[in-house]
Amino acid sequence: MERGGSDQTKDPGPSLTEGSVTFKAGSGFFNPASRPSRDLGVLLARILARRRPLRVLDLMAGCGLRSLRYGQEAQACSLLVNDADPERLPLLKTNLAVLEGTGLLRTSAQSAQRLLASCLVRGERFDLVDLDAFGSPNALLPLGLEAVALEGVIYVASTDGRGPTGHDRTSGLRRFGASVRCHPASWELALRLQIGVIARTAWCQGRGVQPLFSFSDGRTFRTAVRLRRHPLGGEELHLGLLAVCHRCGDQQVQSMGSLKHWESCLCSSSGWSVSGPLWIGPLQHCPTLKAMAEEARTIPSSLSRQGALLLGRLQRDQGSPARCWPNALIARQLRLSQVPLKDLLARLQEGGYGAAASGVMAGHLRSDAPWKAILAMAEELARGAAR
Repeated sequence: MERGGSDQTKDPGPSLTEGSVTFKAGSGFFNPASRPSRDLGVLLARILARRRPLRVLDLMAGCGLRSLRYGQEAQACSLLVNDADPERLPLLKTNLAVLEGTGLLRTSAQSAQRLLASCLVRGERFDLVDLDAFGSPNALLPLGLEAVALEGVIYVASTDGRGPTGHDRTSGLRRFGASVRCHPASWELALRLQIGVIARTAWCQGRGVQPLFSFSDGRTFRTAVRLRRHPLGGEELHLGLLAVCHRCGDQQVQSMGSLKHWESCLCSSSGWSVSGPLWIGPLQHCPTLKAMAEEARTIPSSLSRQGALLLGRLQRDQGSPARCWPNALIARQLRLSQVPLKDLLARLQEGGYGAAASGVMAGHLRSDAPWKAILAMAEELARGAAR
């Protein structure tokens, strides 16, 4: 669902500053707390601009802040800035006035569907498509992906939280074509479902996908995905199912390409809650994140403190494997007050297992270790600390 409604722009309010730009927020659709997402978008755009002149489509521009930063901080060579509400155009033009006369700016007041359809008819594609939707963006994805140039990126936001976190199973079925069950790493579940829809749509168009980064604050779910010319061999094996036993906490993952029966969970209750199909591959592309961090050093104002913290967390966790548990759940299973997450991660790594603190959800552990081994190591650490 895209933004709509009127926006009174006669008095857009005082001038504000973000990054290296000055703008007016108007009466709506500016959230200061969303700056980290804009910071990461700008840094990604700067990386894309290294390879070729950067063409950007901002489908739901609001006050135009993201487009202004793409133009000034990422040096976009072409900006098509759209908002469905024509009453917002004066505010957009006010904020983007610094880019007027350069030949790089076009503004529009159409529905996202209509604008994307016109781009398809004209054969116009962009290196970065920013789809900052209210609700679910999935209805726009077929046309949205058609607007992405080869090796370009679609940067998707969704505020649809109940469906992809398992709290509205009907919504999950309708919008994601998936079974969605409650999961202890619910934000990550929502991101994996979103990437799964993007991947299936891209594959239908003969293209491949590479998630670059994914994160959430619990209200908005954001992911940036590169569109490749063709899928890589075996790429479809990253589409799968994720199962959790809410009784003992065990989890299993299966690829759709090698689907078989589910093994017994730790408590042998056969009470698996299965979600999917969804993306079970990496959520982050560490080389891209590293390049973004290096790019931030060239323009320090482009990355806020909160953005730097987010970027650091994502760099330390590639988002694979898909099995992820809250540290508090481990403590509850063992009837402990707490388990030292840092020490548990170190112990798992010493045991030869992959393990990392989740970059998506604080206080969560990601590992490929058997659930029994995770619990045993956590209990051993707790006993040692009690001595």
